[in-house]
Amino acid sequence: MFDETVVTARELMTRDVAVVHPDTSLMEAVRLMAQRGISGLPVVDDAGTIVGMLTEGDLVRWHEGYSEKQARWLDMLAEGGNIAPSFLADIRDARNKVKAVMSTGVVTVSEETPAREVAHLMTSKGIKRVPVLRDGRLVGIVARADLVRALAERFAGMPEVPEGGTPAGEAPANVDEALRRRREETLPGKKR
Repeated sequence: MFDETVVTARELMTRDVAVVHPDTSLMEAVRLMAQRGISGLPVVDDAGTIVGMLTEGDLVRWHEGYSEKQARWLDMLAEGGNIAPSFLADIRDARNKVKAVMSTGVVTVSEETPAREVAHLMTSKGIKRVPVLRDGRLVGIVARADLVRALAERFAGMPEVPEGGTPAGEAPANVDEALRRRREETLPGKKR
């Protein structure tokens, strides 16, 4: 679907990106993620250079060494339930900084990266978000939700697909329909 257009990361990205520093406490980072309703944060150094990402997955992996009981506390935290004070104390502990949990080796793109390449990176790398850089500086982030939103906007205003396909002259409603039409157009003996 994105191959048909020239949509770039610039058009998809969220510009108001919440970030944390490597020395930010985990409690502060978790609070920011919850307030913003996001599942990951770029980690930037004092110069504003991306040095890592902190995601829900990183937080879950951080607790892999915990007991089954403590793992339930993490689930309860995610669901908004009350959790054991000792678990909260671990998160609040000043030694528990973002730098101890974050992932490094962040995959980034430029503003000019086509949406299809962003989507390919996400699927091939198994990631949910890609920071967008201009001259090495963070200017935005593209999340999977941004790709879905772009698809929804692309489909908006297109007529519903009747049973059996799309009437001639109308835009295809999905990728399969577009591919079917293209095959029919290129069959030998097909008049155009």
